[in-house]
Amino acid sequence: MRGIWVVFKRELAAYFATPLAYVFIVIYLALAGALTFYVGGFFERGQADLEPFFVFHPWLYLFLVPAIAMRLWAEERRTGTLELLMTLPLTTGQAVLGKFLAAWVFTGIALALTFPMWLTVEYLGDPDNGVIAAGYLGSWLMAGAFIAIGACASALTKNQVIAFVLGAAASFVFLMSGVDLVLAPLRGLVSPLVLDLVASFSFISHFQLLMKGIVSLSTLVFLVAVMVVGLVVNSLIVELKKVG
Repeated sequence: MRGIWVVFKRELAAYFATPLAYVFIVIYLALAGALTFYVGGFFERGQADLEPFFVFHPWLYLFLVPAIAMRLWAEERRTGTLELLMTLPLTTGQAVLGKFLAAWVFTGIALALTFPMWLTVEYLGDPDNGVIAAGYLGSWLMAGAFIAIGACASALTKNQVIAFVLGAAASFVFLMSGVDLVLAPLRGLVSPLVLDLVASFSFISHFQLLMKGIVSLSTLVFLVAVMVVGLVVNSLIVELKKVG
């Protein structure tokens, strides 16, 4: 645990040691507010809920979270500090988990700073706070899944731009797998069982349930499983790169 904590503190401090953290938070808050009030029609709907706020989170994370994750391992390899990190008394798994938790907590900080949205609906009406809490939980879990995918992409290359593109592309596949635009061409070509399996990998489908306040075990297991599998694959990639 000590090794994880050391890496976690190092990585989280590194975010705030550069303008990256502040730029990300400002952009995230600005985009979230603009999409909620201008595109989502927050006031025009006349309802005291945060659906116009949460509905855009998958697409915000598609571009912003890979930008956070791209530096996790690519920067270490580019600067040559990966070898130094691996000489410390910690395992590859501890290093992977420490970096992941730092990025996930940082994203959680940015998400928590949107609390004025919650206060706004509390002031304007009588919202279902349980539904809003489930939406925040789902958003943070989905961000963790995005980070796990982006960290794998970052471990594959020392170029942060390539890591960003790979992470965003892989995340896009998970987002779109449940959309009818993707499923429609598959109907008639594959069995309903395979079609349901493809649809079950969609972040959007799972997040929409949480956004409506439906906290199902299958959704929680899926998002946590994506994170766990991502961390395992990340560890394997780092080990292979280390040997290579």
